[in-house]
Amino acid sequence: MDREKTCLVTGAAGFIGYHLSKRLLEEGNRVVGIDNMNDYYDPGLKYARLDKLAPYEGFIFVKGDISDKDMVMDAFSRYKPEVAVNLAAQAGVRYSIENPDAYIKSNIIGFYNILEACRHNPVRHLIYASSSSVYGSNKKVPFEETDFVDHPVSLYAATKKSNELMAYTYSHLYDIPATGLRFFTVYGPMGRPDMAYFSFTDRYFRGEPIQIFNNGDFEHDLYRDFTYIDDIIEGIVRLIDNPPARSGGDAPHRVYNIGNNSPEKLMAFIAALEKALGRALGREVVFEKLFEPMKPGDVPATYASTDRLQQVVGFKPSTPIEEGLQKFADWYVEYYNKK
Repeated sequence: MDREKTCLVTGAAGFIGYHLSKRLLEEGNRVVGIDNMNDYYDPGLKYARLDKLAPYEGFIFVKGDISDKDMVMDAFSRYKPEVAVNLAAQAGVRYSIENPDAYIKSNIIGFYNILEACRHNPVRHLIYASSSSVYGSNKKVPFEETDFVDHPVSLYAATKKSNELMAYTYSHLYDIPATGLRFFTVYGPMGRPDMAYFSFTDRYFRGEPIQIFNNGDFEHDLYRDFTYIDDIIEGIVRLIDNPPARSGGDAPHRVYNIGNNSPEKLMAFIAALEKALGRALGREVVFEKLFEPMKPGDVPATYASTDRLQQVVGFKPSTPIEEGLQKFADWYVEYYNKK
């Protein structure tokens, strides 16, 4: 980044939010972190992340929910961030079927509050989390930012597409430079326990089979563009100093894919995870597997074109899954004391 800044990061105790906050603090910036510390997954992991941020002199933590407009407006007016990164959201495709209210509260109302705060407390750049889920069941691959994305197949995806539309409107009306990031299956140490690679590992240590939602059809296996956390953070940090400018009649708003541009078969990813855990433990690891039908809202493949990102910041994610999963496995075994 060009110089030291005050950066407001929502979801700072979350997976991506923690890693981003840590990187920004290491580079000498002040970080105002907001998180509601909810129990969608083990809050202990969120507090463990916060504990690693607490020693940094430039870290300020605000416990609060972005659906609380007064809290959001107060944080912006008090700390006057130059950069805002909205990573707070209710995540997960399948959970959106069980608990839709959480998605409207956090992803729609919460994001509206962030936009209002940026309107009344101008920032140099607003960056916000979108998702590869917006591509729905698009058949054309790799997914490009110019693709038609008006057929979401989950409420989660619909809220993320809504975020892009809302951000565009506020950029157009109030000249807020805004960038949406479509993340593709992010993984790594201190990750989210609801993600497949993490829950597979949990199940292995509990002596339970893992559930694979591909009907056991190896010929038409699920493909995912797995993206290592450090690549995600590098992309965000480079984009912070590249706010979009108004071009002609266009709003100062852009959307980028951040993915590995190299989709892996789910079964190959699982085999790599078994090997990584085996190396971390010093013994062979084989998961017991149960094959089940695909769940509503799941898509057969995610595959990112990263050309637009590379053109703007000169970077594309490239960490191989073997390397990234080894770092996750080593962290997991140490954190949960599984040696």
